[in-house]
Amino acid sequence: MKLKKIAALLTVCAMGASLAACGSDSATTTAAEKTTSGSTTSAGTEKEADDKTSAEVAEDLSGSIATGGSTSVEKVIGALSEAFMEEYTDVDITYDPTGSGAGITGAQDGTLDLGLSSRSLKAEEKEKGMTETTFALDGIAIVVNSENTVEDLTLEQIKELATGEITNWSEVGGIDAPVVLIGREAGSGTRDGFESIVGVEDSCKYEQELTSTGAVMAGVASNPNAFGYVSLSAVDETVKAVTVDGVAATEETVQDGTYKIQRPFVFVTKEGEELSPQAQAFVDFATSDAAKDLITNAGAVPLK
Repeated sequence: MKLKKIAALLTVCAMGASLAACGSDSATTTAAEKTTSGSTTSAGTEKEADDKTSAEVAEDLSGSIATGGSTSVEKVIGALSEAFMEEYTDVDITYDPTGSGAGITGAQDGTLDLGLSSRSLKAEEKEKGMTETTFALDGIAIVVNSENTVEDLTLEQIKELATGEITNWSEVGGIDAPVVLIGREAGSGTRDGFESIVGVEDSCKYEQELTSTGAVMAGVASNPNAFGYVSLSAVDETVKAVTVDGVAATEETVQDGTYKIQRPFVFVTKEGEELSPQAQAFVDFATSDAAKDLITNAGAVPLK
């Protein structure tokens, strides 16, 4: 009888131990599941927060950006603006091609968010509190009529042609024909860049002073005796670009500095005044590596 009671008691104990063990495993599993579940939820929440932040940034970037100034930057600013507005669909960028001088003035008086200039700021402009941010480079090509037999000019010859010291193309290896200079109007960044680099400020003998790069191209193309200066990005088959001291105006020669007649494309802003979020984002984009191919395809030279 005692043996039966002992056996029964041992069986009960064994069953109890087994149930306890099972209960322990179940509790452990539940805790592990809770820990794993909590970890997953936390990670998922963080990811969702990151995604939401990026989306909110893109969504919050809206409004207009008024740009204006140099006509030489038209292709470049157009390409950059189009790409930027494709990404930020609530941003609208406008461009008014009024010349570098007007672009600098617009940035100064606040009628433009970003002035566009195809020359560096002068000392007196910086003294008035203006600042510049270079976003591309440009060569100023010396162009002649496609019928002109001259292929290369030295910087000194270009100076003498512009000032009227040389009056006939035969003096530089061309045919016996008068030299006709066609250039840009006063205040043009292209004109300022050409004159300051060549050293002919206020001494050029212009036959025509025109208000756009396209007009200069058309003037040279229509006159066999004409020459002028235009942005490298504007040169096409209607005119011929001569080499300068044996160096052609190309992206590589502008970037490495071997082509002598070159200039910067710059955003002009007021020093100490904070740009709108959308304008600052556009400046950041235009000066980033992501913009280099766009600048090249538009005919200008990206920064190294």
